[in-house]
Amino acid sequence: TKAESGQTPLQIKLGQLSRILTYIVIGICIFMFGFSLLTAKSGITPELVLNTFMVAVSLAVAAIPEGLATVVTISLSIGVTKMSRRNAVIRKLTAVETLGCAQVICSDKTGTLTQNRMTVVRTAGRDEKLLATAMSLCSDAEPDETEKAVGEPTECALVNFATALGLKKPALKAEYPRIAEAPFDSMRKLMTTVHNHNGEIIQFTKGAPDELLKRCTGYFDGSKVVPMTDALRREILAENKSMADDALRALAAAMRTWDEKPAITTPEYLEQNLTYIGITGMIDPVRPEAIAAVKECREAGIRPIMITGDHRDTAVAIAKQLGIISDASESLTGAELNEMSDDELYNNIDKYSVYARVQPEHKVRIVKAWQRRGKVTAMTGDGVNDAASIKTADIGVGMGITGTDVTKNVADMVLADDNFATIVSAVEEGRRIYDNIRKAIQFLLASNASEVLSIFTATLLGFTILEPVHLLWINLITDCFPALSLAMEREDDDIMRRPPRNPKEGIFANGMGFEVAYQGVMLAAITVAAYCIGHFRDLGTWNVIGSAASPHGMTMAFLTMNLAEIFHSFNMRTQHGSIFAKKGQNMWLWGSFALALLLTSAVVFIDPIAEVFSLATDFGFDEFVIAFALALSTIVIVEIVKCFQRMYYKNKR
Repeated sequence: TKAESGQTPLQIKLGQLSRILTYIVIGICIFMFGFSLLTAKSGITPELVLNTFMVAVSLAVAAIPEGLATVVTISLSIGVTKMSRRNAVIRKLTAVETLGCAQVICSDKTGTLTQNRMTVVRTAGRDEKLLATAMSLCSDAEPDETEKAVGEPTECALVNFATALGLKKPALKAEYPRIAEAPFDSMRKLMTTVHNHNGEIIQFTKGAPDELLKRCTGYFDGSKVVPMTDALRREILAENKSMADDALRALAAAMRTWDEKPAITTPEYLEQNLTYIGITGMIDPVRPEAIAAVKECREAGIRPIMITGDHRDTAVAIAKQLGIISDASESLTGAELNEMSDDELYNNIDKYSVYARVQPEHKVRIVKAWQRRGKVTAMTGDGVNDAASIKTADIGVGMGITGTDVTKNVADMVLADDNFATIVSAVEEGRRIYDNIRKAIQFLLASNASEVLSIFTATLLGFTILEPVHLLWINLITDCFPALSLAMEREDDDIMRRPPRNPKEGIFANGMGFEVAYQGVMLAAITVAAYCIGHFRDLGTWNVIGSAASPHGMTMAFLTMNLAEIFHSFNMRTQHGSIFAKKGQNMWLWGSFALALLLTSAVVFIDPIAEVFSLATDFGFDEFVIAFALALSTIVIVEIVKCFQRMYYKNKR
């Protein structure tokens, strides 16, 4: 199967935003350059062209959010660091964000939703010691110095089961040395080993009861081999179903004797004419945190799906414990999946949340069917054959403990603890990151829009409100630090009670476009008002149209815009909620506030620096207070608008 991977929703949206901003900047620069030349009263001169070009450049500087790329990268990096502390190793920087809009999580059962601590708790058969011998020898798990088995969890459970009956693996191996084998294969669901027992060749085969039973022609009744009958088959299958209904994983064992070592050791040759011995039922308890994680998924509008190679009844019983399904009709087997076309699966995919007895290729079909439905899909896996489905999924999740190197290499994220709850934590972190990136984008765009509108208005009215150096200072100091601090904002309390966002929605969805517009106008109006006040105090007139440069007006505009953007960054801690109701404090934001305030005050009040910035050197403290009050009004205005927005959305619901 050919697996493909595409861009994440965030990459797509930022690419679209970049194109939009590019067109806007080019359009504004061309318009202002042409407008200034066409309205020149003294004719077009080289000096006018140069000055006009500088104005156009300053507009470009004002329009481009230089800190956006840095904010996005740092936000994602912080997310990666936080997730690594919570046992999720992110291999691709944008992977956490993709999980943030995940709508479907397809997870393996064993070890991810369960504890992967298999223990044999029930057996059926006429000779328990023979059953234990067969299970222990037909496995690759080995006991350690404490006599606890080490290896694949299912095989460890079988070896420990035999040890508990006094059948220690080293003694069994010495008595029954292995001379041939047919390794386990997920397609046939069987494993076979051939042993030499005091000159007698004996074969043991273990695997899925329904598959093993197809190859049995005899039944060991405790003392002799009798022919397999339909009644015996029904009895064995009933016991298998009983175990599965109790959420036990059932494995059966059979044997076969040979006169001499088989010349051919292929599964097809060995695994026929077998004698049934018995069946073991193992329990793999569900992870307690997985139950809570599944519930959290449901509350967050995410659909959890369980995929397993176990018997359908076992899968259904465990899925019910976890809260993934409520009825067996929501399950599907690999065999039934084979009988469905891709279109049939696409039309019915939402009916099923449990897949049993599946093969790796089935996972790819499941992922593609959900993707055809437009759902952002995550898929977990640990085996080599899972690589295709992990690569195909919007986000592939590899297992850190049981996963192969191949799986980990193609995965976007690796779970160090193989725990489903860790995936849900990543979803929460991804949502937090995307929220914070949107907050930073809104802050930067509103700030830059205010700069563009201020310069645009001043140019149309024939006065200079800010110099290019002022815009550079604002963009590098006042914009960047608060935007970076917003990346550190903690998640909203309801973040996992919202439905997943539509990955197709634009970056300005949910009213963000309106908010950028009105907030940009608000900041620009406050800045222009500050210039007018400074102009009046400087020249004694409110008429700024076509006036000469006003050092106090420019200083007031520069200081007010800096302070207004700093205060506005606090508004961005929550999109529609009141900042006074937000729990906790963002100390990084307070730090950026203090730093920007200190540096900007130094520019304004230290005369040599003020001269470099073409600011008034006799700027008074009373003017600072006026600028501070104007800037602080941004919080009051935005809080009022947010109040009306909350009432609107409440009535809309």
